[in-house]
Amino acid sequence: MTVRHLVVAVPARDEEPTLAACLRSLGRTRERIAIPSTVVVVLDSCTDGSADVLRRFPDVIAAERTHGNVGLSRADAVAIGLGAVPTPPEQTWLAFTDADSTVAPGWLGEHLAAERAADAYVGAVIPRLGDLDAPRRRAWRRSHGPGATVGHVHGANLGVRASAYAAVGGFRPLAVGEDVDLVERLRAAGHVVAADDAHPVRTSSRLVGRAPDGYAGYLRDLTV
Repeated sequence: MTVRHLVVAVPARDEEPTLAACLRSLGRTRERIAIPSTVVVVLDSCTDGSADVLRRFPDVIAAERTHGNVGLSRADAVAIGLGAVPTPPEQTWLAFTDADSTVAPGWLGEHLAAERAADAYVGAVIPRLGDLDAPRRRAWRRSHGPGATVGHVHGANLGVRASAYAAVGGFRPLAVGEDVDLVERLRAAGHVVAADDAHPVRTSSRLVGRAPDGYAGYLRDLTV
């Protein structure tokens, strides 16, 4: 069924330095699609100026929580977004990224292209290589030739039809791996999951992240 509204859900925990760039990139990709979209940012246990950054983006729905849990934050962002849009779940697409990431101008267009034949989409995520130290940058390039990122599940570039999301119970309250867990349940339930690396999301190259054993840990453990 054709999607008529997009909800973009973004969890944030102390992302004051990167949040504005994330939201500006979302603004650019939203301008390139022909259907309405809603952005929801959940500030989870923030102690920095992330809320002040959000006030500069009045078209973004903001919510503050004290979960300290990315699975709960993503789930809350979805619930808030779905409560704010008029379209039924079958015609609503949920797109996920992270507050330390920036999306490409064609990002939401790629999600909409995927939904024509699938109920979920797994997109590529790449670090900001210029921010990595030279040994890790070389290790990344050695291990990531064309197509190397296809099929890997990252919450920073993930999409799902709202009806499919609800059918499998949505995000579980996991501190890490909530994205992989959701996709595993979607596949187990028979939902088609598309994958592409056409419009990768660029994410932070930090080596100490907000979630234990998350993407920062992966970068930290690159062979150097």
